[in-house]
Amino acid sequence: MCAVKLEEILDKKNGLYQLANRLNWDYIIQELGQYYAEGPGRPEIPIRVIVGLHYLKYLENESDESVVQKFCENPYWQYFCGMETFQHRLPCHPTTLVKWRKRIGEKGVEKLLSHTIDTAKRMALLPEDLLKNVNVDTTVQEKVITFPTDSKLCHRMRIKLILAAKKRGINLRQTYVRVGKRACIMQARYAHANQMKRARKEFKKIRAYLGRVTRDIQRKVNGMYDVELSLLLSQAERLLKQEKKTPKKLYSLHAPEVECIAKGKIHKRYEFGCKVSIVTTCKEPWVLSVMAHHDNPYDGATLKECLHKAEEHSAGKIERAFADKGYRGKEHHPEDIKVYISGKKNLPVFLKKLLKGRSGIEPIIGHLKQDHRLDKNYLLGKLGDKINAILAGCGFNLKKILNCIKMQQISFA
Repeated sequence: MCAVKLEEILDKKNGLYQLANRLNWDYIIQELGQYYAEGPGRPEIPIRVIVGLHYLKYLENESDESVVQKFCENPYWQYFCGMETFQHRLPCHPTTLVKWRKRIGEKGVEKLLSHTIDTAKRMALLPEDLLKNVNVDTTVQEKVITFPTDSKLCHRMRIKLILAAKKRGINLRQTYVRVGKRACIMQARYAHANQMKRARKEFKKIRAYLGRVTRDIQRKVNGMYDVELSLLLSQAERLLKQEKKTPKKLYSLHAPEVECIAKGKIHKRYEFGCKVSIVTTCKEPWVLSVMAHHDNPYDGATLKECLHKAEEHSAGKIERAFADKGYRGKEHHPEDIKVYISGKKNLPVFLKKLLKGRSGIEPIIGHLKQDHRLDKNYLLGKLGDKINAILAGCGFNLKKILNCIKMQQISFA
């Protein structure tokens, strides 16, 4: 009995069905084929399957595990990923998506964003005139970490060092497991009761316990070089040295790249993650560039790089950029693009309207965060920050294309 093809049983008016036929999969396979090597070993997962899963993940706001699982339940998702007949098995293990993202890196993911923009152009949804005027803004992409406190970090660091020493057969003089846990609990209780003198006393105990364990391990290493243990010891020394106003503090043990960023929000005074710059068209907004920046740079210092990336992705020429007052400073502005800052007066009427519409980028940022996984980043390291930001832009553009397809069907009905 021959299997029935998906084309024969699916609704050809479905938006995802039509989107699958509008994307140029041959171009994607050609561009990403350079990251695949021929030779012995396990056969590679087809490029269209992996790319399709990533597009669906950020289009529907799914995790690696859920997008692979739902692939087996949704025939439209299978058709989108290039399957001819219905599949009853998982297309790949969720960790395959992780390894593939590491393989192609930031440059490879940028090609996926460029392809969404090119698709919008081919469908006549993004005219060249819209690329001349863009809005620019920054936001914070938060990392999935608990709220950092010095007492919690020192306590967790001591536990990590104890486990690492036990794994390597290092006998410690004392581990402070019982008294260290009690000190951490009491510090939190005293701080909650606003008894800060007692809270500081407990924190000094926690830090002293960490210092003793750290020095004990350093004495007993005997010159043995261990990358993992050396990293833990360097983090412990960094924690012991940092004070309240120390620059570039350590806020997370598993994500040391996390920075503390204050955006002036009343409901959220500090955010822990990295800064992300976003470039969108002024009218009928499309995401042209999403870039993650580390070391918490000044907003204006990111302008030149993100605008040039937007031109590279869209293959168009940007003439005017509209930004808020955080981008002040002409030394950071690109020479070939005119930058207009909020509050500038004595402008022609059409420029006033464009400058007034600069705030239209704010709801776009909201959609990127709530609908396309820019709110919380679950990917590891600095590379994970950059990849997650770019793929969020892919998800937004695909959603806009999908909505345009649905509106065209309604108008023709």
